[in-house]
Amino acid sequence: MFKKIMKGRKPSKSDPNDQSLYGFPQRNPIANVVVNHSSRAGPGLPSPNSGSPASVVAIPPPMFSIEPLPLFRDVPVSERQNLFLRKLQVCCFQLDFNDTMKSVREKEIKRQTLLELVDFIQSGSAKITENCQEEMIKMISINIFRCLPPASHENTGQEVVDPEEDDPYLEPSWPHLQLVYELLLRYVVSSDTDTKIAKRYIDHSFVLKLLDLFDSEDPREREYLKTILHRIYGKFMVHRPFIRKAINNIFYRFIYETERHSGIGELLEILGSIINGFALPMKEEHKLFLVRALLPLHKPKPVAMYHQQLSYCITQFVEKDYKLADTVIRGLLKYWPLTNCQKEVLFLGELEEVLEATQGAEFQRCMVPLFRQIARCLNSSHFQVAERALFLWNNEHIVSLIAQNRNVILPIIFEALEKNIQSHWNQAVHGLTVNVRKMFLDMDAELFEECQNQYEEKESRAKEVEEQRELTWKRLADVAEQRRGEDMVTV
Repeated sequence: MFKKIMKGRKPSKSDPNDQSLYGFPQRNPIANVVVNHSSRAGPGLPSPNSGSPASVVAIPPPMFSIEPLPLFRDVPVSERQNLFLRKLQVCCFQLDFNDTMKSVREKEIKRQTLLELVDFIQSGSAKITENCQEEMIKMISINIFRCLPPASHENTGQEVVDPEEDDPYLEPSWPHLQLVYELLLRYVVSSDTDTKIAKRYIDHSFVLKLLDLFDSEDPREREYLKTILHRIYGKFMVHRPFIRKAINNIFYRFIYETERHSGIGELLEILGSIINGFALPMKEEHKLFLVRALLPLHKPKPVAMYHQQLSYCITQFVEKDYKLADTVIRGLLKYWPLTNCQKEVLFLGELEEVLEATQGAEFQRCMVPLFRQIARCLNSSHFQVAERALFLWNNEHIVSLIAQNRNVILPIIFEALEKNIQSHWNQAVHGLTVNVRKMFLDMDAELFEECQNQYEEKESRAKEVEEQRELTWKRLADVAEQRRGEDMVTV
């Protein structure tokens, strides 16, 4: 008996009403009923826009092939919602873009249909029903949520290539994909879109899948994703904490696990705008985000790919709350590169931006470890690192901070300045060092003379130690030679 019941429930393969065969979920058949009589209630579902069960838009039966549909302007206003649903069904068909000669007609029909949908939403000529919104988000999901192709360095045995040097992978279906993203963007930014209804479909699951797509290698897709996610963050306030947390998790995985992600720069661009809107006093959650996510982003090797956006976010924090300057500078020192000179140049540039927003009290808390690191940069054999460190003295605000604390700073860096003048191979670095040295001399001649005397005493002691060491070695050599001679006589 049970088998008969189950057999009776099994859909027929040839049944044209079985929507699951065409990528559409099965629906309650009552949803396909159109109630045209506004004077009496029918068995249909209530329309969210009308507030009554008066006019329910029918879900059209599934389409078996892509066929052109009439334009919106060619049908009565009362039928446009139904036509909208039929056009969404056309756009749910998946086509093969790897072969440009395959399904050319169908691709063009789908492209034109997507264009019409974008125009329909953008024009705002008719407010689409909740049912239409649900079906539209489903269509968008079918088209954009997909498995991304493996990156060039995956499953090939090749080394990771710098994305700036390598040509990015371009999505072959972009002519359609762009229009789907444009439709989603127009829907999100439309003044007709009610967030109370839209949040049912643009939910946490949708946002997470959207964030996963930021790993796409196609820069055009990441640009659209950046704009759309930013608009969703601005419009759907209920999603804001979730979006921030989800972005955090992407950063953590990138920093501590993979060190590979194509969309870190775009995510940081979104965050730059978000940080700019933080209210004061800043929440503890935001400060933790700075310490746990943003500062560790200086650690991965490909930091150059997103450093400009990262530096902007960091500077925004300091400009918002000057008390964070000490935390930021110590964070930079913690992740300061030891062997990568190009990263050092980037760090020095970011350091200058942070110091510009730093006030005296915060500067004093971190100036000792900071200028020990700057002294090491001044003596770098890589001329760009030494030159970039010396450029800090071209900034008036930084020079004023240094001048106020010269008693501490000059003794730390004096030796580095003298070594550059005596032995640095690059002429430009030598000239800049002379200028900085003269600047300190003009600031406080007495302090400069004191530092010079200390340096000369230290050099003198070091010379004496060196001479003593050489003398000790000479004595050891003489003793060894004498014993060897005695051994030869004995033999």
